[in-house]
Amino acid sequence: MAQPDSAEPHWLSDGFEHIWLPYAQMKTAQRPLPVVASSGSRLTLADGRVLIDGIASWWTACHGYNHPHIAEAVRAQLAQMPHVMFGGLAHEQAYRLAARLSALLPGDLERVFFTESGSVAVEVAMKMALQYWMNQGVCGRTKMLSFRGGYHGDTLATMAVCDPEEGMHTKFAGILAQHVIADLPIDDASLAALRAVLEQHHRSLAAILVEPRVQGAGGMVFHHDAVLRQLRALADEFGLLLIFDEIFTGFGRTGDLFACTGAGVLPDIVTLSKALTGGTLPLAATIARRHVFEAFWSDDGDAALMHGPTFMGNALACAAANASLDLFEREPRLAQVAAIETALMQGLAPCRHLPHVRDLRVKGAIGVVELDEGADLRAIQQALLARGVWVRPFRTIVYLTPAFTIAQDELATLTAAVVGALKA
Repeated sequence: MAQPDSAEPHWLSDGFEHIWLPYAQMKTAQRPLPVVASSGSRLTLADGRVLIDGIASWWTACHGYNHPHIAEAVRAQLAQMPHVMFGGLAHEQAYRLAARLSALLPGDLERVFFTESGSVAVEVAMKMALQYWMNQGVCGRTKMLSFRGGYHGDTLATMAVCDPEEGMHTKFAGILAQHVIADLPIDDASLAALRAVLEQHHRSLAAILVEPRVQGAGGMVFHHDAVLRQLRALADEFGLLLIFDEIFTGFGRTGDLFACTGAGVLPDIVTLSKALTGGTLPLAATIARRHVFEAFWSDDGDAALMHGPTFMGNALACAAANASLDLFEREPRLAQVAAIETALMQGLAPCRHLPHVRDLRVKGAIGVVELDEGADLRAIQQALLARGVWVRPFRTIVYLTPAFTIAQDELATLTAAVVGALKA
């Protein structure tokens, strides 16, 4: 177990023996950095150091930390009503948010089911897809088709549709439900292979599930919009639903407000979370098209979607999300993303010629440097910290997903730190 630093705050020293950290072997885990304040794109540590945050707290803080408009909206809602149960009761923030999301999304994506996390939002989407067929008397459609390199969450149902070999959940391979995993159709060969998979399995499939444009936690792998158009065509040809997991890509991260809008592809179900509240409170949404919802519209109570998280549609979180949407309307977020894309391409360009760098890729406000296998990520992260930035590499990936409001000099510091750390 990592030893305490005599200068660390007592709450960290006292609590570390009782906390269980994410994605960490606790026996060898480094003690986390104690953060005492946040503002904009900066984190203040207990020892007085200030770090520029390059990943916006797992891509959530799209407007930066402590945006006054979101903070005020949450304070006002807290004074009025922090939460009421969503079964049998209603409140303005959730209903207004549902209407706004429906108006922003393309086509008839118009029915919004709220949850508290991205994993659960994807589980609800899977449950909707399965019951969509059950409610129509179609038997045997019990599986999803998802893709290698994909990541959809850490709960049991979502682990089963993540990459079974390269992902984090290989230990559970014999326990999880068995779905169909294929390669994304990025060329003629993989498209032909996917068609063959569909011809073999389509009668057992309920839906195709994909992260549009970017497979995030599976390795920050990009694909072109043509892939999504092919998936839509195949879903229609084989009579399947198409689910877009936009937990990562939603709300401007790839350059459009939603990847489905930018790609010109209308999925049957879409999931949103992460930046939905501007990184302030947990909230997620699963949004279905009209024909999906109509499969549940019945005089038969058994046809209802029997799902209802305790904190579904939490008023504080919905107030934060409404305030976040205000900012997308009032402030030039997508123009800021375009400027970040240019700065990332320019600032990270020197990495392309460094030893052990396999690839450099940028899309929207996502910059990725992929390294050869065996890179010492702990040493790289320490080199980044020494340069005054917070970046959390994983597997063979060093990536930047900054707040859209990051200042030019802060972004330049981030890219220079990545280049310097990899040179070192």
